[in-house]
Amino acid sequence: MSATGAAKAIQAGALSPVDLTAALLDRITAHDDKLHAFTEVFADDARLAAEAADKAIRSGHAIGPWHGVPIALKDLVELEGRATMAGSLYWKDRVSTITATLARRAIAAGMIVIGKTHTVEFAMGGWGTNRQLGTPWNPWDLETHRAPGGSSAGSGVAAAARLAPWAIGTDTGGSVRIPSAWCGLTGLKTTLGRISVHGVVPLAASMDTPGPMARDVPDAAALYALLKGADPLDPLTQRPPNGDPVEDLVRGVAGLRLGILIDEERAGVDAEVLSAYDASVEALSSVGARTAPFALPESTMDYGTKVGRLIGAEGYSLVGELVDDETLPLDDDVRPRIQLGKCVTAADYLKLLRDREADKRAALAAFDGLDAWLTPTTETAAPAITSIDQSATPARFTRPINWLDWCALTVPNGQTAAGLPTALQIVCRGYDEAMALRIGAAYQANTDWHQHAPAQL
Repeated sequence: MSATGAAKAIQAGALSPVDLTAALLDRITAHDDKLHAFTEVFADDARLAAEAADKAIRSGHAIGPWHGVPIALKDLVELEGRATMAGSLYWKDRVSTITATLARRAIAAGMIVIGKTHTVEFAMGGWGTNRQLGTPWNPWDLETHRAPGGSSAGSGVAAAARLAPWAIGTDTGGSVRIPSAWCGLTGLKTTLGRISVHGVVPLAASMDTPGPMARDVPDAAALYALLKGADPLDPLTQRPPNGDPVEDLVRGVAGLRLGILIDEERAGVDAEVLSAYDASVEALSSVGARTAPFALPESTMDYGTKVGRLIGAEGYSLVGELVDDETLPLDDDVRPRIQLGKCVTAADYLKLLRDREADKRAALAAFDGLDAWLTPTTETAAPAITSIDQSATPARFTRPINWLDWCALTVPNGQTAAGLPTALQIVCRGYDEAMALRIGAAYQANTDWHQHAPAQL
């Protein structure tokens, strides 16, 4: 049952928040020792909140359509009085003194926070691994430990394994989209300032963006619509929205102009991923979209290199003293990624920002006449943990979107012969989330990949 389905059943009196929460907690008890999605499960508080929601709804005092629906939060999202480790064993005793705006909005809507989910240390990595606190297990293969995708690894696993109806992730270079892609979810990378980052532990403030990780586009759109908007505690949130992310879902894609990969950008992509991508392009073309080859002014890899440098510089300014201290129990795969920023001077950093603004202008000019750009989300399906090169990144197609400050939606679009999910990325201009969701809704209306679930669970 999706989050939207659960909400409708609760409103209709066909499902109790108490029963729903108990069923999820039972699944967590049964499966999370293996899957390792959660850093902490708030079982007692969740049950109390569910009982309160049930009584309020039955007495005619429902807060709104999401009252009684559970949600999981990435362990970067502050909850006052709860530990927020940001994936770091060193911060195991770090207790939050504030509650993030996005968490307040979810709770104010009546949602039940069922727990916190694992992340790559300091959210710095696309594979989803964590040497100190443990790596969540991708639920699509219970025999081989495969990458869950990062950095929002636990959120991806929790939602995919049906331990939570949906979850919150954050995305600085692909950290919502990669775990969504590898775990068979729908994930939305929002534009900077769309959802408040007040109370979200930062990695690179110029690119950090929270977003929903959900079963399908309607769920993602609903959660995005609830969380977005102005927050006086985050001045970047003051820009008004474009379009309605929920109402626009039914508008279809007839007449929309979609860019597709040029041959050079197809190089290096796994054959099964490309086959699923080509089938996705055909599916959207069959319902009226027009497609044409499109390339950004620079290669995806070139943009990705700049993103790594910018994240390194901003991340090092925050936790540089920690990663440089070899006596601390930090992840040795994460240290060198953040230490990329150690030698970035103030002049280098300011030039990087100027180059980024120039790249944004050039990319918008190249994008003129298009409504979206379609790419695979990742080059491969989820790899085995033992095969990962930690000096590399799976974020080839996701990082450029953060650099350009655009938005993007990832949706499941196939499975490999081994039964692993593949995914389509729908890229739109900044602040055009409603368009990305609209295209994703049209795709899911004509395919059923988003309805598939890990068979062994």
